[in-house]
Amino acid sequence: QKQLVESGGGLAQAGGSLRLSCEASGITLDHYAIGWFRQAPGKEREGVGCISNSGGRIDYADSVKGRFTIARDNAKNTVFLQMNSLKPEDTAVYYCAKSSNWYCSGVAAPVQSYDVWGQGTQVTVSV
Repeated sequence: QKQLVESGGGLAQAGGSLRLSCEASGITLDHYAIGWFRQAPGKEREGVGCISNSGGRIDYADSVKGRFTIARDNAKNTVFLQMNSLKPEDTAVYYCAKSSNWYCSGVAAPVQSYDVWGQGTQVTVSV
């Protein structure tokens, strides 16, 4: 009965912002680290960032560092990805995923380290 649902994707112009949400059901979210991933057409799925169960440790991919921010509201069982200064190369399907651990193993952790995945939400950034 475990489920993650992403929302907030859509179309933005370069330089604009979007906020993605990842809401959990059937999961005590504050027990687990949550990762954000993205996959562009023809590309491998790549890690965007990860936040530990309490939010005490957050890691970001170099490509988004300084532009994206991960936060969590455990009382609402939700994790957020705030995306600012968007670039066309940010265009991808974005996924959230639950780690088996409370801690983050790093942004480049393999996808098999995560055992529950959302269905993804499309982000498109135009020039």
